Amino acid sequence: MDERTLRALADDLTIDITTTGARSGQPRRIEIWMLHIDGRYFITGTPGPRDWLANLAVHPDFTVHLKQRVQADLAARATLVTDDETRRAVLAHAAATWYRGEVPLDDLVDTAPMVEVTFADA
Repeated sequence: MDERTLRALADDLTIDITTTGARSGQPRRIEIWMLHIDGRYFITGTPGPRDWLANLAVHPDFTVHLKQRVQADLAARATLVTDDETRRAVLAHAAATWYRGEVPLDDLVDTAPMVEVTFADA
């Protein structure tokens, strides 16, 4: 992965992702935030059912679409984050401030959807 793409991954919060529908098998593209924390990448959200999470639980391979500084489509894989230590570290990080303004930290740790993103070309 080139330096411009790595910088965009680290700095551009708003991305699109294309997942494969859990039931339909059809591509589903949405806009979402991806957090870069200590060299790792996470997608999370406020508690509640999320189609993107259901899709990634069944089909963990997906595409990250960078669209701000760099336009790029990156093959990625999602891994559900279930351990409380990682969940708390991500949700307590400065990059996740907005989420804590919506829901108390302990509730986020207990119930927020979260995946770690790894890239095929990293």
